[in-house]
Amino acid sequence: MVSEEEIVFSKNIKKTHTILLPSMLPIHFKFLSGILNSYGYKTHLLNNNDEKIIEEGLKYVNNDVCYPALLVIGQFISALKSGKYDLNTTALLITQTGGGCRASNYIHLLRKALKRAGLGKVPVISLNLSGLEKNSCFKITFGMIKKMIFALCYGDVLMALNDAISPYEKNKNECAKKIEKWEKIIFNEFFFKTSMNFEKLRERVEAMVRDFSRIELENKEVTKVGIVGEIYIKYSELGNNKLVEFLKNNNCEVCVPGILNFILFKVDVRLEDINLYGGNSFKKIVLRLLMNYLQKAEDIILKNLRKIPNLIHLKSYEMKKKAVNGIIGFGNKMGEGWLLTAEIVDLIKSGFKNVLCAQPFGCLPNHISGKGMLKKIRNIFPESNIISLDYDPGSSATNQENRIKLMLSMANK
Repeated sequence: MVSEEEIVFSKNIKKTHTILLPSMLPIHFKFLSGILNSYGYKTHLLNNNDEKIIEEGLKYVNNDVCYPALLVIGQFISALKSGKYDLNTTALLITQTGGGCRASNYIHLLRKALKRAGLGKVPVISLNLSGLEKNSCFKITFGMIKKMIFALCYGDVLMALNDAISPYEKNKNECAKKIEKWEKIIFNEFFFKTSMNFEKLRERVEAMVRDFSRIELENKEVTKVGIVGEIYIKYSELGNNKLVEFLKNNNCEVCVPGILNFILFKVDVRLEDINLYGGNSFKKIVLRLLMNYLQKAEDIILKNLRKIPNLIHLKSYEMKKKAVNGIIGFGNKMGEGWLLTAEIVDLIKSGFKNVLCAQPFGCLPNHISGKGMLKKIRNIFPESNIISLDYDPGSSATNQENRIKLMLSMANK
């Protein structure tokens, strides 16, 4: 519940305020920003990425709190203090996942931190599908959800193409230029409320694959490395100290599983809860329809991405789930749950035998389904080369890089 002291995001505020969005997945979140803009909101995706973020986070958040929460809150407060935004016409948006993850409490930590920083009048909006908070005049419609699904799909496609092709491109930054080109195309489609359907998705993904296939490549030896872990640390440059960039600079081809897997997982476990414990029959029907919708989108994406030689290894969510059956129980569903183990196993089977498992220090779900499963995975796949990396405010980037270099030297041997 929102207390009486807190400003509710009302109809008038919608017209006057700019909504700041935290960074995590640069491509995906640009598209999500465009979608919100197309529905009459004014949004701005934050890109501040400096040491002040950690400093601000530590000032107003207990350092025992989940590291992603500290970074997101620090990024918001750092932006508000920068002088770039009118505090009387600025609001913040943060997601709430529900379930046992500490991310569900970020919004309360953020409001408390804003008050301590003297910024308590800045409205905070919750983006969730669990009914955790209801903000006046901020409604998630069916059309918005549909577009958000397509945004995540397009983001996954561009991320996969870039990871698979950029290490081999003959002319440097050609992938980056194509990503910039497609960001503009997709962003304009979302902004101008272009209709979204599977035919449009198929057409766009086919065009992206054709465009990236024209990039001239050179034949070179690289080290294949997969990245898994807690969702924020896995994807956010701010959270993982630009891990993907570091690996590419060390002659690696990186594979980071797309976020569509995570969305499918979250829908799947809610369906499983209803099957096991009972629940609203209408909710079950809606979840089943959503699951089928997401899997149809996944099928379109995979069929086209597999036309790229480096991406023929991509497998569906259902195939990943079957591959991990008997290794970890499907009742392990907090945070990334069994999906984290499934992604490690899938990467090893797909030729990415070197795997980095990145998580915030003290993240219990990841320490169980990530760190806790490594011994068993190594016994099943003795050829695997896996390391677990913890991230927190006191972690030394140099120490992390040295551990990664040691893993790479083992891979080259």
